[in-house]
Amino acid sequence: MSDVKKVVLAYSGGLDTSVIVRWLQDNYGCEVVTFTADIGQGEEVEPARAKAKAMGVKEIYIDDLREEFVRDFVYPMFRANTVYEGEYLLGTSIARPLIAKRLIEIANETGAEAISHGATGKGNDQVRFELGAYALKPGIKVIAPWREWDLTSRETLMAYCKERDIPVDFSSAKKKSPYSMDANLLHISYEGGILEDPWAEAEEDMWRWSVSPEAAPDTPTYIELEFERGDIIAIDGERLSPATVLERLNKIGGANGIGRLDLVENRYVGMKSRGCYETPGGSIMLKAHRAIESITLDREVAHLKDDLMPRYAEMIYNGYWWSPERQMLQTAIDQSQLNVNGKVRLKLYKGNVIPAGRQSADSLFDESIATFEDDAGAYNQKDAEGFIKLNALRMRIAANKGRKLF
Repeated sequence: MSDVKKVVLAYSGGLDTSVIVRWLQDNYGCEVVTFTADIGQGEEVEPARAKAKAMGVKEIYIDDLREEFVRDFVYPMFRANTVYEGEYLLGTSIARPLIAKRLIEIANETGAEAISHGATGKGNDQVRFELGAYALKPGIKVIAPWREWDLTSRETLMAYCKERDIPVDFSSAKKKSPYSMDANLLHISYEGGILEDPWAEAEEDMWRWSVSPEAAPDTPTYIELEFERGDIIAIDGERLSPATVLERLNKIGGANGIGRLDLVENRYVGMKSRGCYETPGGSIMLKAHRAIESITLDREVAHLKDDLMPRYAEMIYNGYWWSPERQMLQTAIDQSQLNVNGKVRLKLYKGNVIPAGRQSADSLFDESIATFEDDAGAYNQKDAEGFIKLNALRMRIAANKGRKLF
């Protein structure tokens, strides 16, 4: 272990990563550099600095990555209308490649030979962090304490803290939520506790970002979103930065009971896992983006995007953001968004996101052709006869040969 002289740790300042700082110092005899990312988790990140200093950490990075997170990761993902297994908007998954990128950047800046993280050996995050790290710096060493140490429970971690004088607020630690939670600007997730029983309904007081649909206002909220090349650039006529867009949509959506999800998903490591998610802003973004695409995208382009989306979603969920296949798909997706410009009006009501209007200078909707009224010859209905017969030709030939369909 002496070959590692310096390691960069993804550090939250919580119990697990505080233990990891001391464990790395004790077991690897190395210098620890801490990196704390503010990606909109809604908690103060600055206290992590004092905790790291108290354990002798000399190089401490605390970075505000909110704008980069939404601009360079969330927005590109939403251009593809990305949903994993039909429901999950990938709130945790999409944050990991950014953290991996910054870990490697800091390792290069500080001359560290290794990086470390607090992901467990059962989860997806270990895969996401490490695939990203190896893609960006092939020779990096990765230290994953949960795969090495014998600290297997919260109680053993707290005992370790007391033995080694690790600064942890034990009174607050004992009052910790029964759920394992992860939050960023896109979502907050809940796992563990009663959620480990797929039959048990999530408790109402678990949810933090949204009111229940039953408790949402009895009158709908209308909002207007403006898109440019597939990205939201304004809400109700006010131009906003990507992170501010998502912050505002989270508040509006949460107040209207939007974005709750209870899901049993298939983890990349092989097991099924039950989790609950709140993604109010993302739920609004997805519905609005599909609405603006409905009038601006060519039919075959839209259908091809829908065919590719599950593969793209799996790449992100499984940790392949920095892979060549994801980059290839992203190029195609971004090309499809050149004319995805315009406005969408939405009605938000008791957990529902309902498109109420769409308009675009790049719209392919031609009212003179689509109308049920007199179209003044814009569309020749007789053309449909030959179109139908030619599309039926192969089936007519097979039927004339006596082939049975049932």
